[in-house]
Amino acid sequence: MDVPETESGVSQPRTACRQAHFLRDVLFHGKFQLLKSHTPEENTQCRQGLFFQDGRRRVDYILTYHIKKSSRAGGSRLRDNAFTRTLRRGRRPPRADAERGTDPSAEPQEDQDKALRRAEFESSLLEMGLELERDEETKTPGVGFVKIHAPWNVLCREAEFMKLKMPTKKVYEVKHSSGVMEKINAFISKLTDPLHPNLEENRTQKVKHLSYPFSREKQHLFDLSDRDSFFDSKTRGSLVCEVLKRTKCTKAKYSMGITSLLGSGVYLAAYPLHDGDVEGENAEPNDRKLLYEEWASYSVFYKYQPIGLIRKYFGEKIGLYFAWLGVYTQMLIPASLVGVFVFLYGCVTVDDDIPSMEICDQRRNITMCPLCDRVCSYWNLSTACGTARASHLFDNPATVFFSIFMALWAAFFMEHWKRRQMRLNYEWDLTGFEDEEEALKDHPRAEYEFRVMQKSLRTDHTSQKPEKEKLTCKDRFPAYMTNLIMMLLMIGVTFAIVFGVILYRISTKAALAMSSNPMTRSNVRLTVKTTAAIINLVVILILDEVYGAVARWLTVLEVPKTDKSFEERLIFKTFILKFVNAFTPIIYIAFFRGRLGGRPGSYLYVFESYRMEECAHGGCLMELCIQLSITMLGKQLIQNNLFEIGVPKLKKLIRYIKSKRRSFQEEEYEKKLQRYETDHFLEPFAGLTPEYMEMIIQFGFVTLFVASFPLAPLFALLNNIIEIRLDAKKFVAELRRPDAARGKDIGIWYNILRGVAKVAVIVNAFVISFTSDFIPRLVYQYMYSPDGSMHGFVNHTLSYFNVSHFQNGTAPVEPFHLGFRVDICRYKDYREPPWSPTPYEISKEFWAVLAARLAFVIVFQNVVMLMSDVVDWIIPDIPKDISLQIHKEKILMMDLFMKEEQGKTRAEDSVASKEMRHGPLTRSRSVSHTPCQSF
Repeated sequence: MDVPETESGVSQPRTACRQAHFLRDVLFHGKFQLLKSHTPEENTQCRQGLFFQDGRRRVDYILTYHIKKSSRAGGSRLRDNAFTRTLRRGRRPPRADAERGTDPSAEPQEDQDKALRRAEFESSLLEMGLELERDEETKTPGVGFVKIHAPWNVLCREAEFMKLKMPTKKVYEVKHSSGVMEKINAFISKLTDPLHPNLEENRTQKVKHLSYPFSREKQHLFDLSDRDSFFDSKTRGSLVCEVLKRTKCTKAKYSMGITSLLGSGVYLAAYPLHDGDVEGENAEPNDRKLLYEEWASYSVFYKYQPIGLIRKYFGEKIGLYFAWLGVYTQMLIPASLVGVFVFLYGCVTVDDDIPSMEICDQRRNITMCPLCDRVCSYWNLSTACGTARASHLFDNPATVFFSIFMALWAAFFMEHWKRRQMRLNYEWDLTGFEDEEEALKDHPRAEYEFRVMQKSLRTDHTSQKPEKEKLTCKDRFPAYMTNLIMMLLMIGVTFAIVFGVILYRISTKAALAMSSNPMTRSNVRLTVKTTAAIINLVVILILDEVYGAVARWLTVLEVPKTDKSFEERLIFKTFILKFVNAFTPIIYIAFFRGRLGGRPGSYLYVFESYRMEECAHGGCLMELCIQLSITMLGKQLIQNNLFEIGVPKLKKLIRYIKSKRRSFQEEEYEKKLQRYETDHFLEPFAGLTPEYMEMIIQFGFVTLFVASFPLAPLFALLNNIIEIRLDAKKFVAELRRPDAARGKDIGIWYNILRGVAKVAVIVNAFVISFTSDFIPRLVYQYMYSPDGSMHGFVNHTLSYFNVSHFQNGTAPVEPFHLGFRVDICRYKDYREPPWSPTPYEISKEFWAVLAARLAFVIVFQNVVMLMSDVVDWIIPDIPKDISLQIHKEKILMMDLFMKEEQGKTRAEDSVASKEMRHGPLTRSRSVSHTPCQSF
């Protein structure tokens, strides 16, 4: 096919006349065929829909579009369409359409316009060298399919354009380690061999092919003995996708690419095909089936992931996500063990905790002030025994150690992932990828091109000189203002809901305190805490879905130019909204609850009737633990697992039922669908943002408030073991095959992880200092205890209140509830007694404890961050063996090209010596007959 090309290899448009003849030729000589459904007599490969009708050319990509139901009328005849009508318009008599059963004037103008755009776009694809085949006679009514095949010369051209690194014939030995380390690694490898998937690629490779960016001029460097397998299905699909993104449909004065055509409904979908079936008797061996058996099955939950095969089938970005998820899950194992140890330490030492013993001692008979106005009466401190003992499980000296450990754990996790990432970059030939990424990220999105098209149409009448239009800040200003207002509004909604739950706790506590059932009155605190946490969980789950949709809508309003810009803006908005949604109730309990209520006789009221709530005597840490555990477990169980299992299956069932209702013969669906029809019913791939987001929120639960819930890493580990297999099954069996995207890192997510890890150090410092009783206990033990023990700590933290100083209408209606008259009650605070010269003023003990708390925050924060930086500095980002191998590859590549240049030099010297012997005439003849010179 004689198509003029530019230096970059992209075909230039022909003249209108030559293009029409070209399209007519390829249409009627097999380049673009209009096909009916395959019959059962056709060969197996063609029947599965993985190949063209000839059974030889593989389907690399699929475009789907809407067709009318009437297109089935007429039996097995080939249908006319806008593509062929465009070529023959004006050449046939007016009654030709009527003879074919099609009346162009009867079609809506919008459908005709879409058909013309499809025709022009597909003709441009043909000019680019792709081969197309249409199928409108499928078992999927209302949907037509365009099958795309990329021949060898197109694959080579695109691979060279994308600077795709491919393995050469040159191999070299890979030395992993030597001496004692080699024996240790061999022992560990033998020990963990049962944990590896049953794949050949998981065996330790002793040799590696030298990789080099593909070049058509240097094809002799590559092993091209089997051209069909040189580019695998993932690579072929990505190369075709690049052609589709670069090909334009130039209608009128604006151009539209595949993204714009998808956005405007000209095409319904565009996707590469899965390799084959994963289940069934006739399922042939393929990478997809292998992934389903060795990765997506719950029976192999204890095995490592086949990261190499995941990358081979889905591409580098998805491979990096699952590699990161695997590293994160592995690193949760030591964190879980230490967290369980801390929890068990609390269980073992609970009977030796002196403050808990003092609270549970009924002989002390400490009378506490009422928890609410009027309906609540005085109560004995010993009734809070259970809460005090439970608080010790999480509020003990081991939690400080665990907080420091988790901060260092986060630093080790970051460094371990960077090293793992560099190893994968070396194994996947991604070193030096930055330039390629810059060259490939500028494809405009569909919405951006559509908005530019609308803007160009509006300015056509006013502008005399055509200019290339683009969206400016002025065009986006309304969207920016909408974003700002909506983000503030959504955050305000979160605060309002948290405030509503606060009112629920206050009113419910007062209502339950009036109950005549003594069991109900004794469990008021536990009931209110648990129900409020469940309400918070339900609200968080609902708002998560709302905020996800709002963030996407706001990002669409901004109309970012590229997919990379769209993804980063979406990630930023989604993270802010979901982070605020998940952690606002927890932050309130940790840092604000119990500090805004005031004191007896001078309480702070909401709406002049609701008294602000207080923490239990054991502190708010237990309530923080309840809120954190219910929110974390609920999100993981309901949102991450049930939603991910149920929603895709439900959507797939709905699409299937709708198509089945529209079908003209129900028995058609009992037959086996083509591969591209089966993939059409799968859920479209929506990107990795939701997957990363749920793991980042989980990482926040594990690190931010880990001082209050040491079991968080354990529950995260159990969730991730299920999450990996759940995501694997979703990617392999529930989603369409995504376009393979290259990338050498996890992008902006790494920066978010580092930010969360840094904030976690500060948050845990404040939780230990202000939420727990760790600092007050230390201050009492070393400053106020007469014998240096914790005896008397509870009495030291309680202040006195004269009940005659209650405000009017706030005293208990049952003052003799305990069976005796109460004159003095106690409350938890550091204040002067009523008989002092300054009654109820803040005491000097309060300032001593506050100074110690602030000092602890400063010391803890700086020491832990310094230790994290030391870990970051000690551990190199690139493993030593990988650094040596990369250096070795560069030397081998230089040697390879030096030998090639030496061979060329010897050949030129040989030719020159022959010319000197035979004379210039022979030389001219030899030059004239040299194939390279002739070309």
